[in-house]
Amino acid sequence: MELHFKKAFDTLGPSLLGGIGIVVYITLVGFACALIAALLIAIGRLSKNKILSGFLAIVLELIRGTPLLVQFFYIYYVVPVLLNGLLSTLGYKANIQLEAATCGIIGFAINYGCYMSEVIRSAILSVDPGQREAGLALGFSERQVLFCFIIPPALRNSVPVFGNYLVMLIKDTSLLAMISVQELLLRTKTFASQTFLTVEAYTLLALIYLLLSIPLSQLSKIIEKRMKRSRS
Repeated sequence: MELHFKKAFDTLGPSLLGGIGIVVYITLVGFACALIAALLIAIGRLSKNKILSGFLAIVLELIRGTPLLVQFFYIYYVVPVLLNGLLSTLGYKANIQLEAATCGIIGFAINYGCYMSEVIRSAILSVDPGQREAGLALGFSERQVLFCFIIPPALRNSVPVFGNYLVMLIKDTSLLAMISVQELLLRTKTFASQTFLTVEAYTLLALIYLLLSIPLSQLSKIIEKRMKRSRS
């Protein structure tokens, strides 16, 4: 079997560069939204309001109990139908359609937000209770103590774990090919089906994902080591 890696690289390379841009954009925006969602969910789960914490606990179980790909399909195909149906019952004519990339960002924000919320919640619970007592003794309110004395160290302690989730999110962007996002996998599948350079195309795809994920993984390990040194 004769391989044509140079031909595949020359032809597919420019297309994959465009795909990298889409992957990086969705990864960064999706991760930022997931981090915000995770913080809000963690705070809600720790709330003294039992209705709120109970509702969020149910949401967590639903999200963690279903595959990410199914969630993408649901947001892309079902949510617009539900929104249009709701608006029609209220007397409004609407034809809401969500872009595939937007659905991907929403899906990542919800899915990863739920998983990372448990990391933040555990980190908050692990903060020395003396931090809270010191803040209250200085005259700060409960909310000020939470956001000034408890959440900052909790987030710092969670940084290494967040790095791992970021690497996972980059790799999970390949699932977006199933809802027609023009990311790396979909571009590679299209190229391979047209040229039959299957081995070359998917080998290049694997190498690109390695080039994207390995540096982030190493950076996460470096940050974790530095944080351990600062604590000791």
